Amino acid sequence: MPKYLGAIFDLDGVLVDTAKYHFLAWKKLADQLNIPFTEEDNEQLKGVSRVKSLDILLSLGKKSYSEDERKCFMEKKNEDYVHYISQMDESEILPGVVQLLDQLRLQQIKIALGSASKNSGLILRNTKLQTYFDAIVDGNDVSKAKPDPEVFLLGAQKLGVPASRCMVFEDAKAGIEAAKQAGMLAIGVGTKKNLPNADVLFENLEALDLSVL
Repeated sequence: MPKYLGAIFDLDGVLVDTAKYHFLAWKKLADQLNIPFTEEDNEQLKGVSRVKSLDILLSLGKKSYSEDERKCFMEKKNEDYVHYISQMDESEILPGVVQLLDQLRLQQIKIALGSASKNSGLILRNTKLQTYFDAIVDGNDVSKAKPDPEVFLLGAQKLGVPASRCMVFEDAKAGIEAAKQAGMLAIGVGTKKNLPNADVLFENLEALDLSVL
């Protein structure tokens, strides 16, 4: 029996290249609010909820708004983001993803999505990745954002696999922390600088060797 029976994937920046679309949508809002916002600032938003992301953006401009205004900002950002991702196709799948998913299926390891995104269904359909997943948990299913482990624990529950026998693939600090809090193997996709606490680290999924896990 393999040590790991379940694999849970973050979506943005791990399976597909949507980080650029999040940046464009947040950047558009920031410009409208006269808040300086760079790609480096955008790193702080990776893996966290839309509400928390807005908090971070507004803190950069030292601005505060009413709940109604904040709600409008988030809706506008999401409208812009959905416009971008509605034009996605398989070309947006990151290198090594399909090969890894095929390997996991061959080894009969169950696969789940564990994402903060509320638009995961649209992205998976447009990229034709949905058939790989035995379970999907996203921002529509959870009340606590990463680094809370809720999304991964629910993913393991839906897979019917103990948390200790799940591995998580993440590109964000908050996601790595959530995986570790869930008692899962935290596999970082990125750099040591950005993901210092990952249990295992790969520059990208093309470089990943399942045998070392």
